[in-house]
Amino acid sequence: MRAWERERATMTAARPKLREEDDQTWNAIQGLEDSEDAQAKMLWYSEVPGSGAPERLMVAGVQALENRGMTVDGWEGLVDQGIAALDAGDMPALHEVTTIMWQAFANPRKEESSPYWKYEQINNWEQCKRSLKPPAASDYPESDTEFLKRLHAGWLGQIVGGALGTAIEGYTAAALKETLGDIRGYLVQPNTYNDDITYELAFLKAYEQSGSRVTGTEIGNQWVALVPFGWSAEYVALRNLKAGMVAPRSGSWNNPYSEWIGAQMRGAICGMITPGDPREAARLAWIDGEVSHTGNGILGEVFNAMLVSLSFVEHDIRAALQQCVDALPSESEYASVVRFALDECSERTSWQDAWTACEERYKTYNWVHAYPNACAEVVALWFGKGDFDETMHIIAMAGQDVDCNAAQIATALCVAQGPSCLSSAWTEPIGDNLDTYVRGMKKLSIRELAEWTARVTRR
Repeated sequence: MRAWERERATMTAARPKLREEDDQTWNAIQGLEDSEDAQAKMLWYSEVPGSGAPERLMVAGVQALENRGMTVDGWEGLVDQGIAALDAGDMPALHEVTTIMWQAFANPRKEESSPYWKYEQINNWEQCKRSLKPPAASDYPESDTEFLKRLHAGWLGQIVGGALGTAIEGYTAAALKETLGDIRGYLVQPNTYNDDITYELAFLKAYEQSGSRVTGTEIGNQWVALVPFGWSAEYVALRNLKAGMVAPRSGSWNNPYSEWIGAQMRGAICGMITPGDPREAARLAWIDGEVSHTGNGILGEVFNAMLVSLSFVEHDIRAALQQCVDALPSESEYASVVRFALDECSERTSWQDAWTACEERYKTYNWVHAYPNACAEVVALWFGKGDFDETMHIIAMAGQDVDCNAAQIATALCVAQGPSCLSSAWTEPIGDNLDTYVRGMKKLSIRELAEWTARVTRR
């Protein structure tokens, strides 16, 4: 049946029904208005779920573009208008200035003098592949039983790390130390809600359907099907996907946050399904990353994916870290960031000194940007020396986007070491329960998640 035939049939079958004024469904518009107003307010001020850290996403969009070598003309006045409208509760003005700022984000001006442009711009997988130097793939020798144990340990580690970090993300190292002292475990009763795992579940669903032939379009379709809400780069990507765009355009169009942590935070799943094959992990990470990110943002996912993949066969976490840093496209800015962090680690005697140097060097970047968080991962892995408790202590004390960082490196550690990596102090408060806001997967068994991952990998 043609589209016009369907619509004609619908109209032909319809019969008039007169409604009283209060039964004409106009009241539904008020609910839509309230939802739109709430979202506009959140863009100008929100507090991070779990930790309560303050955010102004519209202001951070200007910061993010400056980090990417762009400028936004007239942004100071627009920001002043937006904050004034928010404070006054003037919703028409707030919606108008928000739209004008998105228009400005879509047309930034290149700042030729920015150091960003001295680095090689990695824009697609073919370009990345030519510059990538990962270790050769190893035959993963473990039995199915042992593989499942390592996957289960990896998922547990990721969930534990995310639960630790959710309560403290969005703060500086100094603020955490001053307020909370040394953090060496959960500070509150942990819960497992975490946006990192949300997108990994969507990837796993797409991969289950298509295997290694999975495309960014298929992953994006699962995002729209399963994920009700995103933030920063993922917020923009979901909006673009729903407007009919597919990867890579869904990640690049009018997305000032496309080099933030949102791709880096979900690299672990690409490593878990490619044990001992970091190049394939990198390829899948690039496909997944393009849904919401560009360039250096995707390289963050490539880095974490290779780290987890390599951890199945290289159990010395420092050696795995060094190999993954060396594998990245050497002329990219992302590679320069993790090399700087690794150099600081080799030259310093304490993690505090290494982290202080990184924090100072990347202080112009938002706490959700990939760069300072990549540095935190390197410092924690290097000075943690394979000890899970110490690694979690360091990553927690570094601040920034703690849940994303802790979850990714905890996956690598637990994959490398297996179930013995985690003490009961970490696992007992979690049990076997994973709570998510993914449609159709709001209550999951962690063990069944590991079994699902094993099935789609072994297939």
